[in-house]
Amino acid sequence: MEKNWFSKTVEETKIELQTDFEKGLDDEQVAKKQEEYGLNELKAKKKKSLFQKFLEQFKDFTILVLIVAAIVSGIVGVSEGEGITDTIIILIVVILNAIIGVAQESKAEKSLEALQKLSDHASKVIRNGKMDVIPSKLLVPGDIVVLETGDFIPADLRVIEAVNLKSQESALTGESVPVEKQVEAISEEKVGIGDRNNMLFSSSLVTYGRGKGIVVETGMNTEVGKIAGMLDNTEETTTPLQEKLNTLGKTLGIAALVICAVIFGIGLLYGKEPIHMFMTAVSLAVAAIPEGLVAVSTIVLAIGVQKMVKKNAIVKKLPAVETLGSATVICSDKTGTLTQNKMTVKKVYYNNTLLNLEDLGQISEEAKTLVLASMLCNDTKIDKDLKLKGDPTETALVDMAFKLDFEPAIFEQMPRVEEIPFDSERKLMTTVHKVGEKYIVYTKGGVDELLAHTTKYQIRGEIKEDLENFKQEIQAHNMEMAKDALRVLAVGYKELDHMPQKEEMKTIENDLIFIRNGRND
Repeated sequence: MEKNWFSKTVEETKIELQTDFEKGLDDEQVAKKQEEYGLNELKAKKKKSLFQKFLEQFKDFTILVLIVAAIVSGIVGVSEGEGITDTIIILIVVILNAIIGVAQESKAEKSLEALQKLSDHASKVIRNGKMDVIPSKLLVPGDIVVLETGDFIPADLRVIEAVNLKSQESALTGESVPVEKQVEAISEEKVGIGDRNNMLFSSSLVTYGRGKGIVVETGMNTEVGKIAGMLDNTEETTTPLQEKLNTLGKTLGIAALVICAVIFGIGLLYGKEPIHMFMTAVSLAVAAIPEGLVAVSTIVLAIGVQKMVKKNAIVKKLPAVETLGSATVICSDKTGTLTQNKMTVKKVYYNNTLLNLEDLGQISEEAKTLVLASMLCNDTKIDKDLKLKGDPTETALVDMAFKLDFEPAIFEQMPRVEEIPFDSERKLMTTVHKVGEKYIVYTKGGVDELLAHTTKYQIRGEIKEDLENFKQEIQAHNMEMAKDALRVLAVGYKELDHMPQKEEMKTIENDLIFIRNGRND
């Protein structure tokens, strides 16, 4: 019976799973639960042997007709002294078709296995009172998992701590926008996956913030595991081409039998020998079977598979290529479902001018300030291969800086010394960076929210104070970008000659200098 973990309080979840927030599970508890629940991994279907895969290639009705034709052709050839050349040719075609099918399926399986190994993850868990990093497959219900930006979520978790925590759940819900998480229980009994904002689901990704969660479901009991289970139980269906070939095979088979009967009957009426007429009728029936059809269709599909491989697509069975070509309508209800599921900066507004990113050209000091503010007031994680992990909005800003030839070394040259994390009520985020002997405050957020904290604006290298007169220009460009379906982000900054103290951080976002940046989905 499915448990509604989202409706349970944190304390109820802890008691039911017999765990401890500070110490986690001990080795004895882990061993017992491992025995009860097994490994935290999706169970794969039992693999078919090479011989079984080979036999499956002969299920097609057209192939069966060809095999019968080959046998009959052999009998006719031997009886008439013409040999079994036709039989050998037909059998070679059939066997080659089976070999190509098995080879393609095996190649696809190896590729999928390689992808599965790449997707093996490690998790940070609290066990025996200390944090440890273990393979995700060793997790059990009751484990306390520590999460931060960029982490893969290894199992279904009930959130017990959330600091600006957001996760990307598009694989399950189709929603491209990260979901903000909280700790409180949900009182409703029936809640869709997309609305369970106190749960984190296996295979999703932490895009922002940090937190902790209790493992409540593992392996095939997770939401993604249930989907995998349904896929395992799906019935095999035939593609349009397979259906047409099967229909053709049946039609040819019936036609061949009718030809046999008619020719045999006519021969008997003319007083011919029954055996001679039977062999003649069978010869005509065999001639009606197009043994080259299967070979031609297999070769065409194999060429299609090779083209898909060049596009980095894995095709497990040859007929799947034809199915893709038969699609006439694709239905989608969410942005991000068919796109790259990431945001990209498209337009930049500065010096009272709206520009496409590629039109920026040589970076002026003012544009440099705007890009630095976007890049540094940011929680994106950058790995060794310069891959960006984090909230799609923030990764888009860092990606913009890289496109404009800003180096990752800037993060070390201008280290962050203080910050005020993003807050959904304030809709602002602020960081303080040390640059030589001075300190720079960068703030980013919604246009209206930032304007409420600014007293000046920067234009053509000058800092002006008549912001009230310039607000109409700002709002006009804001509306222009919004009408183009762009999400708009504003940034501001100010310089300090000293390291801000704790008390000063409460008002650090006041008296900012306005600069600007636009982006899209």
